[in-house]
Amino acid sequence: MVGAEFLVKGASKIAAILNISPLIIGLTIVAYGTSAPEMSVSIMSNFSSQADIAVGNVVGSNICNILLVLGLSSVVAPLVVTKQIIRSDVPIMIGVSLLLLMFSIDGQLSRVD
Repeated sequence: MVGAEFLVKGASKIAAILNISPLIIGLTIVAYGTSAPEMSVSIMSNFSSQADIAVGNVVGSNICNILLVLGLSSVVAPLVVTKQIIRSDVPIMIGVSLLLLMFSIDGQLSRVD
């Protein structure tokens, strides 16, 4: 958390010096700030030969981001969804989820998977 805090403060100062829009700064910094702890857990698990922790971290993060953040956002205000999102993004998200399920049906994910 401390590392993410330093990342957010330093990056926002650099972006402000470069005259980048505050909206872009906020969106980008939040994205990096929330991903930094997950990245450090995945890197540490990789170095300790525990790839299952990294995979669980990625899957759990995606579940939390999609269900919790999207769910809370929709409680606060109705979400506007375009037809393009329904036609392209939703099938890809479902397909990738089914692909992960298919690859992990034997109880493990290998490099080939």
